[in-house]
Amino acid sequence: NILITGATGLIGTATITHLRNHYTLRALNRRPLTDLDCHQADIADYDAILPAFENIDTVVHLAAHIANDRQAIQRANLQGTTNIFEASLQANVRRIIFASSGSVVGGYAQISPYKELLAGLYDALPATWPMLTHESPLRPIGLYAASKVWGEELGRAFVAADHLSVLCLRFGRVNPENRPTQSREWCVWCSQRDAVQAIEKSIAAPPDLRFDTFFITSENKYGYRDLKHARQLIGFAPEDRAEDHR
Repeated sequence: NILITGATGLIGTATITHLRNHYTLRALNRRPLTDLDCHQADIADYDAILPAFENIDTVVHLAAHIANDRQAIQRANLQGTTNIFEASLQANVRRIIFASSGSVVGGYAQISPYKELLAGLYDALPATWPMLTHESPLRPIGLYAASKVWGEELGRAFVAADHLSVLCLRFGRVNPENRPTQSREWCVWCSQRDAVQAIEKSIAAPPDLRFDTFFITSENKYGYRDLKHARQLIGFAPEDRAEDHR
């Protein structure tokens, strides 16, 4: 039994379409869904969301506010995420899959060779470049990115205090066009299919995988976020490449 927050978002919609025939799904959403069991509530309201967690095994927490609005981010990404974790703990949920973001390393875009990669200045690149891994120091820029760092560390704290499992997926750029649309996306683009695969692999990951963070993008020629860690621990094997759309 899987609970999905942010079910009407881009990744949420794709996830439901793919998983609905494999799992029993429920949505926790501010807007109603007519074709899926949906508990309608704001994640910032702890008491209102509690019924959604009854008999749930795994929570896929996708709901978030993206724009750099301090009050909205505090309500959705900080208070809302805290409520999701607290409610999961109280309901004996086994695992939370937290939608983090590649923006937690966004500051690397200001230094070489990453700034050249993101600008599409491929002639200025060395033959190889160092990959950012799950162990690279974080460099968030902006409130949204900082809130995702906070969500990851909140998950780590919950895991340390209890038997909950939290897997954090640092998604690259998932867009409605489902293809790269600007220069930076040739590095960090993630197809909807690959995003959903990462979620599905995280749901099925071994129970003893208690906490970890994974970069999730498609297999892009100019990518600089390490995918080996996700491949080794959860079996993530991206099916798409940005170059397929040139």
